[in-house]
Amino acid sequence: MAYMMPNERLKWLTLCAAVVVLASVGNTLAANPADSDQKGPVFLKEPTNRIDFSNSTGAEIECKSSGNPMPEIIWIRSDGTAVGDVPGLRQISSDGKLVFPPFRAEDYRQEVHAQVYACLARNQFGSIISRDVHVRAVVQQFYESEVNNEYVIRGNSAVLKCSIPSFVADFVQVVSWQDEEGQLYGTLEDQQGTDGKYLVLPSGELHIREVGPEDGYKSYQCRTKHRLTGETRLSATKGRLVITEPVGSVSPQFSGNGNQEHITLTRVPLNQSVTLMCPAQAYPVPFFRWYKFIEGTTRKQAVVLNDRVKQVSGTLIIKDAVVEDSGKYLCVVNNSVGGESVETVLTVTAPLSAKIDPPTQTIDFGRPAVFTCQYTGNPIKTVSWMKDGKAMGHSEPVLRIESVKKEDKGMYQCFVRNDQESAEASAELKLGGRFDPPVIRQAFQEETMEPGPSVFLKCVAGGNPTPEISWELDGKKIANNDRFQVGQYVTVNGDVVSYLNITSVHANDGGLYKCIAKSKVGVAEHSAKLNVYGLPYIRQMEKKAIVAGETLMVTCPVAGYPIDSIVWERDNRALPINRKQKVFPNGTLIIENVERNSDQATYTCVAKNQEGYSARGSLEVQVMAPPKLAPFDFGDAPANFEDSVSVNCLVSSGDLPIDIEWLFNGQPISFASGIAVVRGGKRTSVLTIDSVHAGHAGNYSCKAKNKAASSEFSAELIVNVPPRWILEPTDKAFAQGSDAKVECKADGFPKPQVTWKKAVGDTPGEYKDLKKSDNIRVEEGTLHIDNIQKTNEGYYLCEAINGIGSGLSAVIMVSVQAPPEFTEKLRNQTARRGEPAVLQCEAKGEKPIGILWNMNNMRLDPKNDNRYTIREEILSAGVMSSLSIKRTERSDSALFTCVATNAFGSDDASINMIVQEVPEMPYALKVLDKSGRSVQLSWAQPYDGNSPLNRYIIEFKRSRASWDEIDRVMVPGHTTEAQVQKLSPATTYNIRIVAENEIGSSQSSEAVTIITAEEAPSGKPQNIKVEPVNQTTLRVTWKPPARSDWNGEILGYYVGYKLSNTNSSYIFETINFITEEGKEHNLELNNLRVYTQYSVVIQAFNKIGAGPLSDEEKQFTAEGTPSQPPSDTACTTLTSQTIRVSWVSPPLESANGVIKTYKVVYAPSDEWYDETKRHYKKTASSDTVLHGLKKYTNYTMQVLATTAGGDGVRSVPIHCQTEPDVPEAPTDVKALVMGNAAILVSWRPPAQPNGIITQYTVYSKAEGAETETKTQKVPHYQMSFEATELEKNKPYEFWVTASTTIGEGQQSKSIVAMPSDQVPAKIASFDDTFTATFKEDAKMPCLAVGAPQPEITWKIKGVEFSANDRMRLLPDGSLLIKSVNRQDAGDYSCHAENSIAKDSITHKLIVLAPPQSPHVTLSATTTDALTVRLKPHEGDTAPLHGYTLHYKPEFGEWETAEVSVDSQKHNIENLLCGSRYQVYATGFNNIGAGEASDILNTRTKGQKPKLPEKPRFIEVSSNSVSLHFKAWKDGGCPMSHFVVESKKRDQLEWNQISNNVKPDNNYVVLDLEPATWYNLRITAHNSAGFTVAEYDFATLTVTGGTIAPLDDGMGHGNVHARIPMPAWMPEWLDLNFMVPLIATVVVVAVGICVVCVALSRRRSDDMRGGQKDVYYDVVYNQTMGPGATLDKRRPDLRDELGYIAPPNRKLPPVPGSNYNTCDRIKRGTVISRGGLRSNHSTWDPRRNPNLYEELKAPPVPMHGNANIYGHGGHAHGNVECHYRHPGMEDEICPYATFHLLGFREEMDPTKAMNFQTFPHQNGHTPVPGHAGTMLPPGHPGHVHSRSGSQSMPRANRYQRKNSQGGQSSIYTPAPEYDDPANCAEEDQYRRYTRVNSQGGSLYSGPGPEYDDPANCAPEEDQYGSQYGGPYGQPYDHYGSRGSMGRRSIGSARNPGNGSPEPPPPPPRNHDMSNSSFNDSKESNEISEAECDRDHGPRGNYGAVKRSPQPKDQRTTEEMRKLIERNEAGPKQLQLQQTNGAGFTAYDTMAV
Repeated sequence: MAYMMPNERLKWLTLCAAVVVLASVGNTLAANPADSDQKGPVFLKEPTNRIDFSNSTGAEIECKSSGNPMPEIIWIRSDGTAVGDVPGLRQISSDGKLVFPPFRAEDYRQEVHAQVYACLARNQFGSIISRDVHVRAVVQQFYESEVNNEYVIRGNSAVLKCSIPSFVADFVQVVSWQDEEGQLYGTLEDQQGTDGKYLVLPSGELHIREVGPEDGYKSYQCRTKHRLTGETRLSATKGRLVITEPVGSVSPQFSGNGNQEHITLTRVPLNQSVTLMCPAQAYPVPFFRWYKFIEGTTRKQAVVLNDRVKQVSGTLIIKDAVVEDSGKYLCVVNNSVGGESVETVLTVTAPLSAKIDPPTQTIDFGRPAVFTCQYTGNPIKTVSWMKDGKAMGHSEPVLRIESVKKEDKGMYQCFVRNDQESAEASAELKLGGRFDPPVIRQAFQEETMEPGPSVFLKCVAGGNPTPEISWELDGKKIANNDRFQVGQYVTVNGDVVSYLNITSVHANDGGLYKCIAKSKVGVAEHSAKLNVYGLPYIRQMEKKAIVAGETLMVTCPVAGYPIDSIVWERDNRALPINRKQKVFPNGTLIIENVERNSDQATYTCVAKNQEGYSARGSLEVQVMAPPKLAPFDFGDAPANFEDSVSVNCLVSSGDLPIDIEWLFNGQPISFASGIAVVRGGKRTSVLTIDSVHAGHAGNYSCKAKNKAASSEFSAELIVNVPPRWILEPTDKAFAQGSDAKVECKADGFPKPQVTWKKAVGDTPGEYKDLKKSDNIRVEEGTLHIDNIQKTNEGYYLCEAINGIGSGLSAVIMVSVQAPPEFTEKLRNQTARRGEPAVLQCEAKGEKPIGILWNMNNMRLDPKNDNRYTIREEILSAGVMSSLSIKRTERSDSALFTCVATNAFGSDDASINMIVQEVPEMPYALKVLDKSGRSVQLSWAQPYDGNSPLNRYIIEFKRSRASWDEIDRVMVPGHTTEAQVQKLSPATTYNIRIVAENEIGSSQSSEAVTIITAEEAPSGKPQNIKVEPVNQTTLRVTWKPPARSDWNGEILGYYVGYKLSNTNSSYIFETINFITEEGKEHNLELNNLRVYTQYSVVIQAFNKIGAGPLSDEEKQFTAEGTPSQPPSDTACTTLTSQTIRVSWVSPPLESANGVIKTYKVVYAPSDEWYDETKRHYKKTASSDTVLHGLKKYTNYTMQVLATTAGGDGVRSVPIHCQTEPDVPEAPTDVKALVMGNAAILVSWRPPAQPNGIITQYTVYSKAEGAETETKTQKVPHYQMSFEATELEKNKPYEFWVTASTTIGEGQQSKSIVAMPSDQVPAKIASFDDTFTATFKEDAKMPCLAVGAPQPEITWKIKGVEFSANDRMRLLPDGSLLIKSVNRQDAGDYSCHAENSIAKDSITHKLIVLAPPQSPHVTLSATTTDALTVRLKPHEGDTAPLHGYTLHYKPEFGEWETAEVSVDSQKHNIENLLCGSRYQVYATGFNNIGAGEASDILNTRTKGQKPKLPEKPRFIEVSSNSVSLHFKAWKDGGCPMSHFVVESKKRDQLEWNQISNNVKPDNNYVVLDLEPATWYNLRITAHNSAGFTVAEYDFATLTVTGGTIAPLDDGMGHGNVHARIPMPAWMPEWLDLNFMVPLIATVVVVAVGICVVCVALSRRRSDDMRGGQKDVYYDVVYNQTMGPGATLDKRRPDLRDELGYIAPPNRKLPPVPGSNYNTCDRIKRGTVISRGGLRSNHSTWDPRRNPNLYEELKAPPVPMHGNANIYGHGGHAHGNVECHYRHPGMEDEICPYATFHLLGFREEMDPTKAMNFQTFPHQNGHTPVPGHAGTMLPPGHPGHVHSRSGSQSMPRANRYQRKNSQGGQSSIYTPAPEYDDPANCAEEDQYRRYTRVNSQGGSLYSGPGPEYDDPANCAPEEDQYGSQYGGPYGQPYDHYGSRGSMGRRSIGSARNPGNGSPEPPPPPPRNHDMSNSSFNDSKESNEISEAECDRDHGPRGNYGAVKRSPQPKDQRTTEEMRKLIERNEAGPKQLQLQQTNGAGFTAYDTMAV
């Protein structure tokens, strides 16, 4: 059987050839290569039969298969064509899924969405196809179900149907019914029984029983559900019952069927419920009976009703249908009038499944293979087979391949189908044995040659088994002869070599040679042409016989070369001559579908060459007709037993002779079997069976055969055979408990149905069906009774029926032989103690039976104890034995056993005797746990008296009550723990317990006493009210819970609030309890969202915890104003006076309330700036029309929304222009006589031109006469017209009109004039007001007439005009003013005069200029806002439109705010706390922005953190210290974080504990050593700056004691330890005394030297004429120039010049001193006169003492001084702050040295920053060099020196003192504005400008610098000042920058001292101690708040950017101007110095 396509065959041949090659090369492979791991495809996941989906969801169909190699998945249609992608509708994913994406309804395509698909899996071993997949996409479309009225006769049952449209019927099912009252009716499963009036049937109908007249008033609707979309809907119509009263009697009638035959077909899936309807009505109400036909017969049986099969009225309902329920049912309806019946065919469908056995088999070549298809399911309609996806045409369950060939291997599939579904199974056939098909390994090629020589053709082929090779020439086999020799041999590797030798080849030997290698497993062939030069030659062709209908293909055997053409002819006509014939150039002729009449003939082949030589050959074609059989059959009905049958086989056509043969079931007929065959002529044969019996049933085939072909036709004979016994049952006896089996088998056709029944009662006669149970079953006629019992004994009937004859039956007796048996094996029996008892045993079984008694497995003998008596009684089925006990005792609680014995066996039964009594008293009552309301008890279980304890009764009472007033708790008897609840908290109770069983109660246990605990409140706060206060505040009021719910004393309340309708948690606030009775609590919730609903809950709490939350109270905050304007504002011009404005509401979330109205604000655009000129229109809609507008005017409009909270944000202004209209009349007209025939008419333009004036029309008319009016059109720019040719002394009337594009306007007033010889001087121009723009030209006209010519003069503001370079008189009399300025505004009068008259006009000139600078004053300040007052400049003439306010923080970007012109004050909000700000304003009008106001310098309120008291802050233990950060005061600006550092007192390095401790927390420093002194350093940060505090503390001892303070040698307990001295040194040589003394002497000496040198240089200094103080300032701050000759490399000079004291200054403190002496003095936190210091002072007494030398008394003495005592009791001088300015309580002392803290690591080191200092505005004379210089006390320019803590050089920071002869920086108070608003907290806002000492340019004031991140790392020492360390070591610095490097004495290597370039930043972790980078930079530390802002260049208001670059040097003139403007910093002054070598100002000298 070959089912393989040619290309597939080639593929397999190639594969096998490859395997052969591998086998021969390896020599190790077996003959058949192992492919055990290779296999054909098998489905792992096969798609289901039906895929229904909605177009909104789409679907994915998965298909997975396995195999080796992995099969590929291809989707095909049912016709086998492959499926491709349809974009958007169908696609195949990479993993083989067929995907249908969701699609629109209009994209539905039937060929895609309603198609049968299949999944094909294939690999090289075969292909398999899945079951059919019916894909159906359902487009969501509207549907309505309907319920129609049902007509019913009273008393009958009604069935209401839910009509569902057919297009959705498959997807919609009824889920319920309801009447108009909403009453739901359920299905059978929902109801307990079927006796309700209403029932929803499984098929969806509503069944209503026994309909009465009242049922006609209800209407019903069905609810349906769409199974794909899940949508449910009620029916569109309501159905009613129409009740008809019967008129007389009515016989049963079926509704809707008329007189048709009543047969319905019903299908239902397995295990679903089914409804069989019998919709008949009759009167009287009929009776319904249901029958089922026995399969294949006309006999019927009544349907047995049970739990599964129910009948409701006439409807039969079968639950959980099984396949056996399938069949034909009959409903018979009768009443007294008549009867009717209806048939229903029920098919219960079971899912189809199939399996092929075996799933794989390996068959050797030529052996048979059998596949069996085993299938289940119902119904089965067809069975079909496929091989590798191709149909085989086989429809039997068994597929047999008689002889397996190579092409038979592959995948076989069995398909079972019915109308609804299909199933498939696959199996693989593999080939065994030797199966390597032949393959041609080597072959000859096409060859062209001359005749004569011999030819040798060779073919080499391989294969297993070894193939044979044959040769053909033009399709004809070549045999050996004298010229052709064929030979072959086999090589060592198994290949066959075959050759063809042609001796002396002729031209006639040419043609197509073919070698064919053939074995039993396949064929391979090769062909090539041999061309021999010669004339054409055609070999003889044999006669060709072909069967009609086939295709003839023949090739002309031509020899000779070359051949030019080959043609075919028939009857001398060249072919083709019809459509069936095709001729090819190579000589092939094809004739399709040959017929004898048209195609049987002789055909001639003609071959020609180019020379014209030709050859001819003939071919005779004979067409044969195959036999064709006429159909026959044995009739429609089966043949009955012993009937006669006959059938005739007729061959209707075909060539004779014909052989006719009959086959029976595929085998030749044996005539001994009663079958006769008679031949009736040449073409017929008759088969006859005289007496049919069972063996004759089967398939009869008639087979006709002739030379052409054979043909076969089959018909089946079915024979009805009555049943007959194969195995007749007989009587059986079985042992009880065995598995009984009784066989009963019968044969017949149709196959008989074998049933068993059991006799009713003990005698045969009446039988009933066997109840299906667990142990009785019938399988294929055999009765099985598992574990047979006596109850199964009786008569059984086996009956075999198939509808033929009366059937067979046999009655047998089944008897059961039973040993004794106790029905009850074990039971309990109870008795009360002291009462009698009887124990009984009943044994059933074959008698006689003997019974014995045992007690606890011991033989019981009544003789031994007279309390026991035994009696026996014989019963019909067995024996009863009784044991009596007179008085029961506790010992009678025992196991009594009775043993029964008979001939067949024995059995026993036990009775557990229980003697019961009351329980004993419970004991060991204990309290396990207690709370406020409950107590947990436990006790020991007492003896229960052999009766289970039913319960325990726990009795409890308050301790003061008696046991008569008790409460009880019942506890189950199985537990020994219980909880007593509902107690009151904090109450004393007595508790005891009693046990109870069925017999009675025990005595009470001993009582225990407990006291309950307190508990959290159990009541909710009451009377909660939430009311809005404003837009962001709600007020909550409430009262306490009821007093009984307090459970203790209430301490307070938690008030929680959150946004309503969110899942967020509540935010709680705590409120303390108000002790006043009945007082209401309240709380205001602030900072809420505007117009937002909040939920508020409250709970009370006491010391135990919080009570329950109150119920949520919801409330909205007050409405706010909309935060966004209306959007999409648009305007449309409607007419010249109306504009439509439209908009879209602002977003809902931004409305902040309910939008009530919208306001449209509008005004002409040129008046828009003036709020008073604006108009407002309110409307509730989203558009409006503005009426009464000015014509042809540009309007500006804004829209805003209004809520109850007020007006919202205005939209962006929009602009529209009204349409033009006709103009008004010209304002004024003059007519001036110009002569006796001429008059000059002049006019002023209309006040409202209402458009662009296109022309004027002058009308003139002679007065009095009826002359016509003359008109003259004048261009729009001309304002006068000369009327000529007038008559003298005749009055003329003139008037003028103006015109726009719309038309001509109103006419002006008329004016009369009369031409005359006298022409007085008159001015034609009119008085007018002219508006000129600043700096533009203005021209004022003065057109005059008169004869003689008048003289024209001008007066300006009453003064005669004289021409100048800006003003001149033009020839036409006009006055021209060039470049108008503000002073030109005023009155201008023009005078014209001649001898006759004079005239004058006056013009007013208004000059429009930008506003002048407004006045800005500070009104108020807060921590985050400034309020400024704005006033316009008095000299502004043009209307002011508004202000622009500019403000910026000291080191931030400028920001702006627009302020309206009528705002007196403006609030600048969201500012930084405690920061300095600059503010200025500009005004603007329609000309532009004006001049800026003076800059206002101010700051917001707030201070740096304030120190706490040490005892409140520090709490010490033995190994930790607790820090209470709440003790710190924030200074008005909220705290951001703390930095905590600690170290042991004797260590140098600080250890950072944390750099981000949050405020309001306590913090514990752990892992400290007990009894040890520590230093603690705390840095507190807020936005105003930071404060550093240092503390000493000693940890406690391990036992908690304190340690003594360290002794300083003088008994003062000073912290700083005395340096030990050798004994021989005198006492006064203490280093603590000597070192400061020597240092002071050296410093003074060096200072004197420096002063002398400075004085000597003073004579050549440019500044010697200046003030002395100024001079000293400059010299002191002077920098060495590049050409300096001072050699800084000399260490001796460095030491000499290490410090130069300025005049009148105090010496600086010595390194190691406290960081802020002034603070210490001013705050009073200094050492007292007794030498002891305050315990929280930030001054560290362990440092070297500070040496101060008073040089000059301060101008303002301090109130009170404090002395500082050094070590050893020697006071080194008292310390004061030596000068003090008014209002500055906390001024920083000069020369105090500071550490700079709080640097940020993130600063970009590459960004240099520019800073500015501010000049004074306090009236003092500005001083050169003011910014950044150190002025002496009392200097007038130094009254206020304050620094902003928000500035980049942080206020009050601490400068490191260099301890190794290097440099430090001197910080001087920087000058700035005096701001009266900020005098309160001056101490925090000091800025110190460091004056650098290293070579290079000097920076005065903060300058740019690198910010070195390497020194900011938290793990490094961030404060780092190594207090108390050896002086020779570098003095580390907190957050040090590269610019503040530590210098060693050897740092003279630095070559860049004169370089102005900034040095590069040092690398991270660089060792600073010996680095030598340039020190000439300024420290630029910034606060964390400022790090994130851009530090770009600032504005130039009163500041000059200072730079070290030489290009910044100024000329003397520039400097002079700068000094006048107070902008020159000291740097410019120093750069003005000569280029000589100036001294470097050194800083604090390190000692």
